[in-house]
Amino acid sequence: MTSSAADPGARTFPLTDARLLRAFVAVAEELHFTRAAARLYVAQQALSRDIRRLERELGAELFLRTTRQVALTADGERLLPYARRVLDAHADLAAAFADPAARPLFVDLNTDGMTAARVLARARELAPTCELMARFESGLTWAAGEILAGRLDVSFGRAAGLDPAIRAGLGIQPVRYEPMALLLPADHRLAAYEALSPDDLAGETVYAGAGNPRTEEWTDFARLLFAEWGVELAPPSPLAIGMAEFQRVMEKSRCPVLCVVDFPPIPGTVVRPLVRPVPLSPLLLVWRKGLRHPGLDALREAADQLGSEEGWMVRPGDSWLPEADASLMQKYT
Repeated sequence: MTSSAADPGARTFPLTDARLLRAFVAVAEELHFTRAAARLYVAQQALSRDIRRLERELGAELFLRTTRQVALTADGERLLPYARRVLDAHADLAAAFADPAARPLFVDLNTDGMTAARVLARARELAPTCELMARFESGLTWAAGEILAGRLDVSFGRAAGLDPAIRAGLGIQPVRYEPMALLLPADHRLAAYEALSPDDLAGETVYAGAGNPRTEEWTDFARLLFAEWGVELAPPSPLAIGMAEFQRVMEKSRCPVLCVVDFPPIPGTVVRPLVRPVPLSPLLLVWRKGLRHPGLDALREAADQLGSEEGWMVRPGDSWLPEADASLMQKYT
């Protein structure tokens, strides 16, 4: 609002810096200064300083702070929807005047040689003039934060396992119901089976990334599955970066690893599908809302083409998938 000659007493609001509004929205959604600072990749002290500056500019207290919690004031609640709309408008304005094809599109594949890599390869064929650069961030929990921060553009994974506040800033498209499997040392007792059912796994401990903050959505998914199957999850292991380190840690622990049936072969290991029922990993394409880039269009078209050709979005009858994941896959088809 601005003052006018007709209303000299009207209050004048400053044109608030988008950075301050971004800081406010992060704290409002996290209700925790440390988490909000980590989400924005800034120091907590700098974040607190931005919030105080915004409160001074608006002449209103936006948060109630105690040693135990942070809560929005009535003015904070009133500001939040306006702040979100302003930030969305900033993003739309930047996108409208950018030349999206002039820069590379950064695409996280998690692991090479799997479904996401095939989608990327097809997209490169569909958009040969675009530079689609592969990245390997190892986990959608981590990649989603990188996408919102603008350091990544696209990733693949289980979107239902993300924090709702994070997912709200993302566009998603289902890619595939991926049948799940176990990766086993070749001389493991279960390696002799052609497929593995819940009864076969009695007494086993399965590794699913516990303790890795980058893959929390995958570990959560494994907990849901194995709670029904009566299988124990392996405790956290040292974080292995790269296939060679992963192979070394696996050989040392000799623990079966939860994966999908298309997991690339590793010397000295075998992949055995899980059956009766077939647990499905819900793979989705994920990007930042408002992103416009011909490379993204090519990725989405590539996922549709491959899915149609190979039946990726046909769910097997005897399958297992949590309701939240099933709903998200169906909602966007």
